[in-house]
Amino acid sequence: MIISPSILSADFANLESEIRKVKQFGVQWFHLDVMDGHFVPNITIGAPVVKSLRKIEGIFLDTHLMISNPEKYVDDFILAGSDLITFHVEATEDKTLDLIKYIKSKDVKAGLSIKPNTSPEIIEKYIRELDLVLVMTVEPGFGGQKFMQNCAEKLTKLSEYKEKYNKNLILQVDGGINKETGKICRELGANSLVAGNYIYKSENIEEALKNLS
Repeated sequence: MIISPSILSADFANLESEIRKVKQFGVQWFHLDVMDGHFVPNITIGAPVVKSLRKIEGIFLDTHLMISNPEKYVDDFILAGSDLITFHVEATEDKTLDLIKYIKSKDVKAGLSIKPNTSPEIIEKYIRELDLVLVMTVEPGFGGQKFMQNCAEKLTKLSEYKEKYNKNLILQVDGGINKETGKICRELGANSLVAGNYIYKSENIEEALKNLS
């Protein structure tokens, strides 16, 4: 199980120390939520923050672009040092396959995300090319929302695609993840969980991480 703590819930005045206090328990992935105020109703971080975090040794930058026209900005995040770039199929439409291939041509892993109202069938044709599929179990834009189990159930179909087309595919879930909802997702086939508040607002981060594993 790959746990990818979302820095959206961290203290932005002390990002390096916030990452290190989780990293000490063996966490390598960190989820970077990039929002543009257009594709989603919130604005968060951009490539300069990713570039700053790249200076921290031994972490994997799991960059999630919740932005319109990601093809226009993807080079910024590649140059900033992202290890994986996930973008939304709803934001690219006919450019999706070209963008996946472009990201991978730069030796960066490529992920594709689907919003709560998007069917997993829409991305079946891309599964062979992908390193990761991210299922949103809340409406993207803000942390702290309630988990939508009907969205997590898309993992059943995605697990079928994984078995059929790409056994190395990472199935990641983001939104309302905690001990109970994480268990639901694992049982449905997820092998990566993104959690923000559950980790960073916990009184015992080590225990929170164990509960998700």
